[in-house]
Amino acid sequence: MSTTTKAPAVDYTIANSDVIAKYKTAGEIAGRVIEQVKALCIENAQSFDICQKGDELMTEELSKIYNSKKTSKIPKGIAFPTTISPNHIPAHLSPVNAEDEANLKLAKGDVVKVMLGIQIDGFPSIIAETVVIGASKESPVSGKTADLVVGTWKASEAAIRTFTTKHRNWDVTNIVEKVANQYGCTPLESMLTHNQERNVLYGPKEIILNPSKENKTQVDTFKFEENEVYGMDILVSTSAEGKVKESSYKTSLYKITGNSYALKMKSSHQVLGEFKEKCGGPFPYNIKNLEDARKARMGLIECCNHQVMLDYKVMTEKEGEFIAQYFTTFAITKNGIVKFTSPSFDVDLYKTDKVLDEDTSKLLEQPLKVQKKKKAKKLDN
Repeated sequence: MSTTTKAPAVDYTIANSDVIAKYKTAGEIAGRVIEQVKALCIENAQSFDICQKGDELMTEELSKIYNSKKTSKIPKGIAFPTTISPNHIPAHLSPVNAEDEANLKLAKGDVVKVMLGIQIDGFPSIIAETVVIGASKESPVSGKTADLVVGTWKASEAAIRTFTTKHRNWDVTNIVEKVANQYGCTPLESMLTHNQERNVLYGPKEIILNPSKENKTQVDTFKFEENEVYGMDILVSTSAEGKVKESSYKTSLYKITGNSYALKMKSSHQVLGEFKEKCGGPFPYNIKNLEDARKARMGLIECCNHQVMLDYKVMTEKEGEFIAQYFTTFAITKNGIVKFTSPSFDVDLYKTDKVLDEDTSKLLEQPLKVQKKKKAKKLDN
């Protein structure tokens, strides 16, 4: 009598070194591409051209990896299409074509959020940075814009140091608010950070920024744990309230949720089928890559209404306000924080007279990696 043995379950946590390698490789590509995309963010550049180039660069880089017989079947792709979101637009702005009203011309002084990401085998490494058009070491940014960008960066760096097994999600909420306030700014209301898993961008663990009274009761309290991965999204506004509302810009990014529903419209079935064929996974996808983006919008309405798909709405702050953003993908390990994406910040581009309190300054001085204590050598008698 023969017995069959089950293959051991694959460990998809970062306890598996292969998983870490995939996150790191994805993060390295995202880091290289965002540097090239930032260089394109100059006065009079068009956001459609920049987004298009960013996606092309990611596709080009992806074509160079996991090509051997052993690895060629491992899925890989764009985890977050390139978005260019200026000034009072927090995120998700990625024009469908050159005629799209979202195809904005960048101007000197614009505060631009650049976001993109790569996934390998379902492990996404996403990054976002803020650039100010025209900023240079010879002509640094000053005033409320400098306060905003420096404050957002320091809030991000303080927040990541709060992801320890001693802390809870609300500790992150509080430190971001504390740092932002010291720079005369406000975290964007109800913006969320989630834990990540394989093929899951938005896990069940949530960290919320600037929560409303209603939000406070909706977000569960939890402690951070070893081997968790997070996509930390820090968004801060120059306004006193940090509130955003839905804009007139049409959504171009959508993702499959995995929920099922008996769709009624033929166009809904068609667009869902095309998404599954071209996107192939649970990551956001720009409808500019579909056969007919305008026609697809009809079917996407029913898909989104019944949560078969998620639309990435484009929100806006009040006109005249600015928003800055830093997004970091990282893991909590027994040896501290390991960044898979590392947003960069050049202090010489900004001139601010705002300073942090002593406790927060000390927090920022702490290394992300835990310093291992050296064992004392035994002395021979």
